[in-house]
Amino acid sequence: MNRAQSRRKVLKGGLVAGVGLALPSRVFAADSTGLLDPSGAAAPGEGPAATLASTFPAGMSAPALASGLSSYERRVLETAARQASRVRPKLWRADLVGIVDFAQPSWKPRLHFANLENGTLRSFLVAHGRGSDPAHSGWLQSFSNVPGSEASSRGAYLTCEWYQGKYGTSIRLIGLDADNSMALPRAIVMHPAWYVDATMIDKWGKLGRSEGCFAMSNGDFNEALWHLSGGRLLFADRIGEG
Repeated sequence: MNRAQSRRKVLKGGLVAGVGLALPSRVFAADSTGLLDPSGAAAPGEGPAATLASTFPAGMSAPALASGLSSYERRVLETAARQASRVRPKLWRADLVGIVDFAQPSWKPRLHFANLENGTLRSFLVAHGRGSDPAHSGWLQSFSNVPGSEASSRGAYLTCEWYQGKYGTSIRLIGLDADNSMALPRAIVMHPAWYVDATMIDKWGKLGRSEGCFAMSNGDFNEALWHLSGGRLLFADRIGEG
């Protein structure tokens, strides 16, 4: 049994019970809102014009963006607000959104925790899949949603419950878009890994690669467990500098 098959077996253990307890029934409901249109078109009122205020209940005002942000940081926050608005019916919480910018190389902190309540960012290292970077250049070359590809997939993910896997405590993910619809059967999750660490960058100039999962450093992963899991949004794509 290869590594991917072994990890999928561990992940699927207790999957029916775990996911049934952890996820809102609306995640599995037919998408009558058009929010997840495979064409990528946003529902009315939830396109590029959406702002931070879009993620807050009626009657609440979104705070202004924190002062001193760079244009790139503003771009990340705007992306977080727009995507949270697009899939809001699928989320339990929209206070914080994880944004993975795969336009950046692996040696840069490119997993951004965008706090939509105070307009701030915190950034962490994250690995991409080996199938997305066969030559191990440190740059993601392509996305794939195909089982066995060991590639990263773009799109919106719902963070689910914790479970004990190959790398210890990890976070299950549900793909919400056509480009990542196979996330659960592919066992694409968030987990800590030894190959995501500043020492890897010091030695090799880049991080190691995952099997398509969002792997963080052992030291940083508690931040995801406490602040990003439990029904929040993780969104991955090429965001870029502008």
